[in-house]
Amino acid sequence: MTYAGDFRPHRVAVLALDGLLPFELGIPHRIFGRPRDAHRRRLYEVVTCSVRPPGRVDTDADFALHVPHGPQTLATADTVIIPASYELGPVYEEGRLTDELAVALSHVRPGTRLASICTGAYVLAAAGYLDGRPATTHWADAERFQRMFPKVEVDANVLFIDDGDVLTSAGVAAGIDLCLHLVRRDFGAAVANEVARTTVVPPHRDGGQAQYVQRPVPDPQLATTATARAWALGRLHEPIQLRDMAAQEAMSVRTFTRRFREEAGISPGQWLTQQRVERARQLLESTVLSMDQVARESGFGTAQSMRQHLQAALGVTPTAYRRTFRTAGATERPGGTDIGSGA
Repeated sequence: MTYAGDFRPHRVAVLALDGLLPFELGIPHRIFGRPRDAHRRRLYEVVTCSVRPPGRVDTDADFALHVPHGPQTLATADTVIIPASYELGPVYEEGRLTDELAVALSHVRPGTRLASICTGAYVLAAAGYLDGRPATTHWADAERFQRMFPKVEVDANVLFIDDGDVLTSAGVAAGIDLCLHLVRRDFGAAVANEVARTTVVPPHRDGGQAQYVQRPVPDPQLATTATARAWALGRLHEPIQLRDMAAQEAMSVRTFTRRFREEAGISPGQWLTQQRVERARQLLESTVLSMDQVARESGFGTAQSMRQHLQAALGVTPTAYRRTFRTAGATERPGGTDIGSGA
């Protein structure tokens, strides 16, 4: 893929291993294949490679794939993604790389961003990339993963973990969340939201893996917390107390908090902060409101409070985020108006 001038799309190499799950292999191609700039140029170039010379790679389905690139392609990548495989052999059984896989990974340049989907985290861990780092994988594998790789700080409750240059996601569809997050990180929420819309998935899912762990089926007669969440999303710019949310469901605070965590995988307070961060991101990208106005609109109250929360969530200040992602069509917005859910 070539473009005139200095423009070069971000190159994503997807490592296809024998026994891979076709669904997970397709996630990076679907998500990263969509974003385009104002000139309709692709923002990413996605290539698939194998640990061997170009040729056949078996899947866990009743068909195989012809992969057109060998391991040398990893040396050209800005981001390398490793989907799950059911035939990891010594990687899964003993926590060590095969010679073939070790040679392939040796092509990865220092500073290349690495990401795994589901049990693809075993490859990153066996290669030592996750030592001393937080990571996640499918909740059903989390305990085994932790035993096999004690140097890794495993968190089985999240959909993905962004540790800068190394990212890991939970099982299967959490790879979509991870890839959308990378698009958001690279090119902003507006681009990621557009990709999510065309893919017909939510741009950001609440909670973590806790909501998918098998547990007794709840009584269908019991109420959920969906009404309270919708109520809160409509007034993020206002002070919202836990008791106010519980009142929307006619529950005690204790019952509401427990039910909310069961459904969303996080506490109501954590969820509110997530939604306010998303609201602030949208305002920083799409408006020219002052920092104080953005802070009030998103519910943080003061610019200093917003700065602290965005720094913790995104690793950058609001000013730096706006400088990177604000769109040319940013417009003024009256204070206090309802501007959407931010979810």
